[in-house]
Amino acid sequence: MARPRISPQAEVPGLAARRIAVDIIEGVLRRKLALDEQLSGKAAHIGLATLPDRDRALMRRLTATVLRRLGTLRHLLSGFLDRGFPTDAPRTENILLVGAAQILWLDVPDHAAVDLSVRLAQGDRRAARYAGLVNAVLRRVAQARTSILTDDEPRDIPAWLFDRWSAHYGAETARAIAKASGFEPALDLTVKENPQAWAEHVHGRVMPTGTVRTLAHGAITLLPGFAEGAWWVQDAAASLPAQLIGDIAGKSVCDLCAAPGGKTAQLAARGAIVTALDRSPARLARLRENFTRLALKVETIAADAIEWRPETQFDAVLLDAPCTSTGTIRRHPDVPWLKSVNDLAVLTSLQQRLLDRAVELLKVGGTLVYCVCSLEPEEGEQQIAALLARDPRVTRSPITASEVFGHGEFLTADGALRTLPQYLPDPDPHWGGLDGFYAARLIRQSA
Repeated sequence: MARPRISPQAEVPGLAARRIAVDIIEGVLRRKLALDEQLSGKAAHIGLATLPDRDRALMRRLTATVLRRLGTLRHLLSGFLDRGFPTDAPRTENILLVGAAQILWLDVPDHAAVDLSVRLAQGDRRAARYAGLVNAVLRRVAQARTSILTDDEPRDIPAWLFDRWSAHYGAETARAIAKASGFEPALDLTVKENPQAWAEHVHGRVMPTGTVRTLAHGAITLLPGFAEGAWWVQDAAASLPAQLIGDIAGKSVCDLCAAPGGKTAQLAARGAIVTALDRSPARLARLRENFTRLALKVETIAADAIEWRPETQFDAVLLDAPCTSTGTIRRHPDVPWLKSVNDLAVLTSLQQRLLDRAVELLKVGGTLVYCVCSLEPEEGEQQIAALLARDPRVTRSPITASEVFGHGEFLTADGALRTLPQYLPDPDPHWGGLDGFYAARLIRQSA
């Protein structure tokens, strides 16, 4: 097929958004840079500063869709490539990924997706020789759309991770987790008061957890209630651990690893005297900025939790420990492509040390809630079992169904919280689901 005659210098509407999407996907897959870091902050892509809001939204959808459907896209495209992806022009693969994602899952006309992808190839020194290949392959993708979209094999979760879920939860549940993780989630808000009223304001609904859920289109800062500090963004599952501490009004609570601060805000809003600790001064600065908007008071300390030695102990400690974050793939589709099984050993060692330190920070009779947004048993169930085995000063305080709004499926046999992405289903999958979380509640019984 003849190569289309398109000037690589011609800048047409939407081309910059697609070029930046290709750059960011390369950042995730080749340089192992987190998606969030490339979208905001000091490490953000330089092109975002001049990208119009509409193109910025398109770029975000493109990158997220490619990362959510990466396994399916690679499987599909490889079937149309006799010699595989060009190794001498690695950008070609990402151009094809972005083009195919538009054809299959975005509301973009096929001709536009193909044309702009060819322009991207022609604009790259190495990929230019493959512009004709890009054109031909994407046209075949468009022709095969129907058969592709009916293929429900769980290809979008790396084999190492899917096999782990199958071994721990069973093959059927693992497939359900993988399927739920493939949908873009709704926006969840934790409100200070009157969830029903705020649900009406943001055209959303109140979830069983008390969370307000909405399908936001556009900047979050423009939603009603943002400027007034009426709510903060927090997944429905992430809102549960802080509630498990119980009545905390007037009590001293230490939130270890506090940033970005959603759980910290819950504690402060319920009247606790909160000490928020985090090792990152930059993350704490963002937390304080958010708390100014929310008009909530909290003491912040930048320190390593393992090394920190306060003068007094606390009535309660909340430890949301660093983890593989495999329960948050719905919101962070780069996670399965950035993490590996090798990360588990490092993280579980850190979690163990943080747990031991958290116990020392507790008064006798105090409550410790440990949580991770991970689906891996080593970071959840096994971590707590090991703590109970090595430290007789703490005992488990089982969580009851009434504490999780009657959803007994959220609980394990020994009374811990375990949510899965397919829980809280809805006929429209964008309205259903929640993050995968584990949380356990412990009591320090003796000095």
